[in-house]
Amino acid sequence: MRVAADDTTVDTLALKLWEYHQMRQPLAPADAILMLGSHDVRVAAHAATLWRDGWAPWLICSGGRGRLTADWPQPEADTFAAIAREMGVPPEAIIVENRSTNTGENIAYTRALLAERGLALRRVLVVQKPYMERRAYATIRQRWPEVEVTVTSPPIAYEDYPNDYISRERLIHLLVGDLQRIRLYPALGYQIPQPIPREVWAAYEELVRLGYTDHLVPESSGNEPPG
Repeated sequence: MRVAADDTTVDTLALKLWEYHQMRQPLAPADAILMLGSHDVRVAAHAATLWRDGWAPWLICSGGRGRLTADWPQPEADTFAAIAREMGVPPEAIIVENRSTNTGENIAYTRALLAERGLALRRVLVVQKPYMERRAYATIRQRWPEVEVTVTSPPIAYEDYPNDYISRERLIHLLVGDLQRIRLYPALGYQIPQPIPREVWAAYEELVRLGYTDHLVPESSGNEPPG
């Protein structure tokens, strides 16, 4: 149940989480760009732009269907690959992994697909939504420790992120849920630990108190959920 709070207060709290989730790492040349699937097609456009700018020779699209894309006509990776082709990335430079339903599976299935092709990567440039940069980084460091990873996202401000598909309300629920996962998942073996500043956790707790709980997972859960 939501507790009444003015929009300015809620946005101030949510912005603390938004800023924490973004790592703002400088770009570095890589062996491949790994585009992690999601509901946000702006990730695909950003990844295709990075490929066209010459940051890596391969563009990997990874993602099946998650809870926010269950009604899409095709898996996230296929949708993102189509956008990349429309933006000029040649099909022969694109690798599609379209079975995964969460970040851990993104990594596991991508690694298996690369092994089948005899491709060994040392440096990966990961593209994800702005509020999932840190979780993507922590997951890859845990599950693919031998690669050097740089994480980036489309350069979108918090106030500009909501659109016709994802509302401000949903965005805040997602910001809260992803921070909870950053705290919980290291103990479950899904991610490396990430320090959470006291003021960021205080903002999280206040948003939970205000009712932004739709994206939380049960704290006793041992299974990584889709998305």
